[in-house]
Amino acid sequence: MTVSLAAFIFAAGAVAGALGIVLGLGGGIFLVPFLTLVLGFPVKSAAAISLATVIATSSAAAAARAGNHLMNLRLGMLLEVATAAGSLLGGITAQIVAESTLQRIFGVVAILVAAVMLARVNRRNVINDPRADPGRLGDRFYDAESGAVVTYRIKRLPLALAASFVAGNLSSLLGIGGGVIKVPVLNAWCGMPLRAAAATSALMIGVTATGGAIIYYGRGDLQPLIAAPAVLGVQFGSWAGLRLAEHASAKWLKLLMVTILVIVGGLMLVRSLR
Repeated sequence: MTVSLAAFIFAAGAVAGALGIVLGLGGGIFLVPFLTLVLGFPVKSAAAISLATVIATSSAAAAARAGNHLMNLRLGMLLEVATAAGSLLGGITAQIVAESTLQRIFGVVAILVAAVMLARVNRRNVINDPRADPGRLGDRFYDAESGAVVTYRIKRLPLALAASFVAGNLSSLLGIGGGVIKVPVLNAWCGMPLRAAAATSALMIGVTATGGAIIYYGRGDLQPLIAAPAVLGVQFGSWAGLRLAEHASAKWLKLLMVTILVIVGGLMLVRSLR
């Protein structure tokens, strides 16, 4: 580890943290391709480092958003049961799956998620009547874009649970935090506004990543000296991302997510063919 490499990793972590917290993806979807494509890290080592940064992102998001009611704690804790189970399974199976296979999975998942988000770029899952019944798992929050308190209801809970299990599995396999699956599914099919889905996902990904990170550390894939500057960078980037998220429109956030997912997914698919 050199000073220049540490600074490079810190800067990459800052960018990943900012984008990750804005979109609720955790930053791993950006950091893993950087570590593997630019710095030449093995996918498993990159995933282990990324999971450590995902925990940092989640902590920053939970601390900053605790009072704005965007995080749906009831739904988040319910989905986390399925996510944690998938995470533990993913951390084990990652040791027996080929690196090129992991890269293909990463690329295909990213592009499919981008297509789903693009199809719903102009739709918002909010009820403008603050007195509307949110149901058992729905909630209310102040939406700056609408300028008022809005309500939302959760639909298709079994789908959300299944997606959370898959998200947990991919989180440990690829080091992406799981938000790349949960946020689009919650927004596209389960009736959750993007901001609320991102905030709730940011809370959950820390718990999700912990299980996988422990397994990677026990097998020697997590290198603390390399993970440290990445974690510090993510913490700094998360602070900047929170300020950006306050002023960005939901449509802009969706288009940003689609663009990044397509680029990252394409790069990983190309790498898997080498």
